[in-house]
Amino acid sequence: MAKQGQEPVQSLEGLTAAAQGAANAGASGKGLPPVHLWNPPFCGDLDMRIANDGTWFYMGTPIGRPALVRLFSTILKYEDGKYFLVTPVEKVGIRVDDAPFMAVEMIREHDDQGRRLRFRTNVEDWVECDPAHGLRFEASAEGGLTPYLHVRAGLWAKVTRPLYYDLVDMGEERMVDGRQMFGVTSAGAFFAMADAKEVGAHFE
Repeated sequence: MAKQGQEPVQSLEGLTAAAQGAANAGASGKGLPPVHLWNPPFCGDLDMRIANDGTWFYMGTPIGRPALVRLFSTILKYEDGKYFLVTPVEKVGIRVDDAPFMAVEMIREHDDQGRRLRFRTNVEDWVECDPAHGLRFEASAEGGLTPYLHVRAGLWAKVTRPLYYDLVDMGEERMVDGRQMFGVTSAGAFFAMADAKEVGAHFE
């Protein structure tokens, strides 16, 4: 990988081998590598970028192999406001335009505790929306709101526009800290989208 102050010279094949080695070293069964336990030295920035639509680029070229994107995603770490690919022995910085993942599918389930929403990301992770994996909503340049789902350890998935409309359709009003809020429930938790008085401005 890149040395600090130098341009990256390692091939994509070399990066893949390093990522695979990290995944094999840390993962148990089908679990993810414990990147939160790894604190290797910083080795500089890598010419890798995750675009606004979730596409991964290496040296300006899209990475067209889903399995490779999935592999890199397993060693992604968010730290001090920046994103890194981390192995037990080195850490390199990458750029993320918005969120590192996209939530592209949603399943609604019901049990004795009510509705449960499960989301599939563009790297094939399934995440249940619950208090530990909540939704947040931010104003969108396109109008309305953009939902984000917490995947793990400071890594978020931007929820696609069609799923956003599905969430709006499921919305309800609840009192939160003395304010009537509009939002959606999952796994017993309520995730507020906006003040109920502003619903028309956001969702029409």
